[in-house]
Amino acid sequence: MASASLSEKGMVESMAPGTPVVEFEHVSIGFDGHEVLRDVSFRVEPGETRILLGPAGGGKSVLMKLTNGLMMPDSGSIRVFGRCLQEMTEKELFEMRAHVGMVFQESALFDSLNVEDNVAYRLHEEHVSEEESHARVVEALRFVELEKAIAKFPSELSGGMRRRVSIARAIITKPDLLLYDSPTGGLDPITSTTIIELVVKQRDVSHATALLITHRLQDAFTLATHRWSPTKSAMEPIPDHGLDPGTKFLVINEGSVVFDGGTLELTGSTDPWLRSYLQ
Repeated sequence: MASASLSEKGMVESMAPGTPVVEFEHVSIGFDGHEVLRDVSFRVEPGETRILLGPAGGGKSVLMKLTNGLMMPDSGSIRVFGRCLQEMTEKELFEMRAHVGMVFQESALFDSLNVEDNVAYRLHEEHVSEEESHARVVEALRFVELEKAIAKFPSELSGGMRRRVSIARAIITKPDLLLYDSPTGGLDPITSTTIIELVVKQRDVSHATALLITHRLQDAFTLATHRWSPTKSAMEPIPDHGLDPGTKFLVINEGSVVFDGGTLELTGSTDPWLRSYLQ
């Protein structure tokens, strides 16, 4: 069964040692004469969580769409799972996306489908049996603590609950790469913290590679300074003011990379623009 292979053998396992999950090399793209991304280069290693920061309109969402093969650059190259996206056929791009989970800012749930059918949407496309699909939906909803909402419709859910359903839908195929496009956008601070806790849980339980856009610096540094505690079933600060070694930052301003590195490098930067942005 095609769906079983997606979860049983991931793309990362088949990559050559030392191959990044995502690699941009001198990528540029523009629309209507306006350059949105300019000579962008970075790598995301297996198991790494890369947080994308920067002012609104700086090109972060375009970068996310490029990573998923929904757009192609004007110049440069993009490699995902070690393969160049520009060299892939439409069929190969579709197969690649089967190993990528996407969490949209506005959840992007189907209003006419209940929670179970929303979460199982990709499984239905892969013709997974109803019995297996239901079991996997329950597992995914249990992970985001929404098992009791399985029969509800999106209109019956709060904004935070819809975002959690979106996360359940993204993780149901056990993807090798997760893309979070502003998962806390438009949510109140308490609900935002709940969503970030789920991201930390997913990071530490599945060890999947992730790209995450956020406009909230608090969310970014919570990811860097916290870990998931299985015994407490909750997020907790890393002891002794520790930092998660696999959580790193990419800061984009006006289409260009202005920072690429770890938490201590970011907070200790003497760059005037970065210091102003982080205040």
